[in-house]
Amino acid sequence: MRITLLSLLLLCLAAATPARAELHITRDHGGYVEEYKAKYKRVREKGERVIIDGICNSACTLVLGIVPMNKICVTPRASLGFHQAYYDKAFTFGIKVTSSEGTSDLMSYYPDTVKDWIRRNGGLTTDMKKIKNGVELWKIIDPCPDEW
Repeated sequence: MRITLLSLLLLCLAAATPARAELHITRDHGGYVEEYKAKYKRVREKGERVIIDGICNSACTLVLGIVPMNKICVTPRASLGFHQAYYDKAFTFGIKVTSSEGTSDLMSYYPDTVKDWIRRNGGLTTDMKKIKNGVELWKIIDPCPDEW
């Protein structure tokens, strides 16, 4: 009987705890690609929605290839930034060294709409290429509905 009461108590506590049903991206300048892959895989597996409500640059943009696009939306403050992948500067004496393997890996995750935009804008380079809110961004990601 104690196990049943304990199970019931735990169930009530879990039900009372608000579920985190969305990831809100507001100022993400990127980081280690493998960390972002793992993070977005967890988001995808949980079925969470992603609201891009500000800067999503570099490795942050992997969300577009890992989380289903129907679970992602953008607000008027959203912007995306793309560039070539770099090796960790800790291993390159502080010098930015591009990684063709890393860049190829990034591109392999992006949906065709993102790849097309990157191609139309000269491909990935060392310079950040940005898409800000507007028609170009909406061709890739839907604007957030009011209820999100």
